[in-house]
Amino acid sequence: MANFLSTPHPKERRIIFENISKPGYAPDISTYLTHGGYESLRKALAMKPSEIIDAVKAANLRGRGGAGFPCGTKWSFIKYDDGKPHYIVVNGDESEPGTFKDRYILHQDPHQLIEGLAISAFATNTHLAYIYIRCEFPHAARIVWNAIKEARAKGFLGKNILGSGFDLDIFVHQGAGAYICGEETSLLESLEGKRPYPRIKPPYFPAVLGLYMKPTIVNNVETLCHVKHIIRLGAAEYAKMGTPGDGGTRTMCVSGDVMRPGTYELPCGAVTLRELIFDVCGGLKPGRSLKAVIPGGSSAKVMRADETYKLKVKGPDGTMTEKEIPMLDVVMDASTLQSVGTMIGSAGVMVLDDTRDMLWALNNLNQFYAHESCGQCTPCREGSLWMSKMTTRMLSGDTLPADPGNLKNVADNIAGRTVCAFGEACSWPTQSFLDKFPEEFKRVDT
Repeated sequence: MANFLSTPHPKERRIIFENISKPGYAPDISTYLTHGGYESLRKALAMKPSEIIDAVKAANLRGRGGAGFPCGTKWSFIKYDDGKPHYIVVNGDESEPGTFKDRYILHQDPHQLIEGLAISAFATNTHLAYIYIRCEFPHAARIVWNAIKEARAKGFLGKNILGSGFDLDIFVHQGAGAYICGEETSLLESLEGKRPYPRIKPPYFPAVLGLYMKPTIVNNVETLCHVKHIIRLGAAEYAKMGTPGDGGTRTMCVSGDVMRPGTYELPCGAVTLRELIFDVCGGLKPGRSLKAVIPGGSSAKVMRADETYKLKVKGPDGTMTEKEIPMLDVVMDASTLQSVGTMIGSAGVMVLDDTRDMLWALNNLNQFYAHESCGQCTPCREGSLWMSKMTTRMLSGDTLPADPGNLKNVADNIAGRTVCAFGEACSWPTQSFLDKFPEEFKRVDT
């Protein structure tokens, strides 16, 4: 499905996938060093830790795992010299439906992650890090373990890295394949060998009470890879590739009803949905029209193809005016998608054409979330199962007039009433599908 070995599309700017795209590129350390590997680490070790954090802030790097929190700000929550052990945990769980970018980084360029992780550890005074990989990626775990051994043998990990006096050990931990472990505190519970119930925040913010109740940074695989390139390019150059507040590039996983599904690396805010679907991905299948797009993984609210949004647009004279913007002309960046009521999330873009039954699509998602609820919170544990049972019954042809209202009522009583964001993840699809496609849920099939 992925397009790594193809010629980059003119709109792409590959930095994360730059090496992966090259024919014959292998995940071993000799190949990585040939392509400039670990030079950013050498450069970072000659900097002050605070300079690295300031660079990440100035680069406007936002988390690429879903929440989109500013990376440098997250790091600054940890006091460098507080006398406590610090940890970095890499979230390689990648369980959001529609998302498949981190797996390819782990498989094909693991040293890029290790280098970014080592720089991040030096900046935050961290000497022990874990890479958490879901059990469905066993080959990825083996590749990363081998890369860690290679990096240690070359002096890029372990004691006194490159003569700097800085020590770092990295271990791989394989999860059991639970979607909830994509949530950072649930991941930490799993890493400690416990049932992965999300922790209550406050007080259990990872930067204060994280792994083993010590200050911890949890970052996504792609996020930490970007750190290497911020050091390599410089914060200003990196930030210029994106938009204010959302610098650099973002890998977008496009699936569904397009001619060229795959993973594309694009500058943040560089394309509209129209350009992404019809230019970058080659458009829809012959004879079909666009019906809907889920822009940020399955938990993002759906966008209907024929709707418009009121957005502020900068005119030729620099003044901001409010205009009606068609859905296809919405820019694919974090702030714009948030302003139209959805999110970029993990950038898992799912495209649905006019052949898709929206009840079937929602039922598919509801079954997933009912299966993946950890069961800690009653609204989520019971409500996700209720929604799945209702849409399954409706799909079988047994649709009652009260069903749409009951579905909405259940979803409304989950969102905002659970310990973690899984409540929103499972309720937003139902809320948005009912809101955007009411006609498809009022039918009574025979």
